[in-house]
Amino acid sequence: MTSTDKLRNIGPKSAAWLRQVGLRTRDDLAAVGTVEAFMRVKRAGFKPTLNLLYAIEGALQDCHWQEISDERRSELILAADAATALLPPPRYKPAAAPVTTTQMAREDSMAMPALFDEPADRE
Repeated sequence: MTSTDKLRNIGPKSAAWLRQVGLRTRDDLAAVGTVEAFMRVKRAGFKPTLNLLYAIEGALQDCHWQEISDERRSELILAADAATALLPPPRYKPAAAPVTTTQMAREDSMAMPALFDEPADRE
C-alpha cells in the first residue's frame, strides 16, 4: 500500500506485511479476498492476529474494523481456522504430540532422616 492508496484500518506494519506477500493495492486485496490475504501473511512467517483479518475485511468494506458484524467475524474466523488447519507443520520443529502427565506415587517406606523430622536440641 503506497501513501496514495492508503486503505482504512491498514497501518504501516500491516501494509508492509501485505506488500511483502504481493498485495499492494485494494484491487489486489479484493482479487484474493480477506481470508486468502490473511493466510498469505501467515504463510510468509509473520504472526498476524485476528485484528489483521478484521482490518482487511473492514478495508474491503470501507468501514472501521469494529463495525464488522459478529456473524461475519465468526465466518471469517471459521474460514481462517479451516485454512490454518491445512498448513503444514512448521519446519525445524517437531509436530506437537499429545501431552501426558505422570504422577509418581509417594513411597512411605522411604522416610526422611530424623535430622529433618525433628528440630535438633542444642545446649
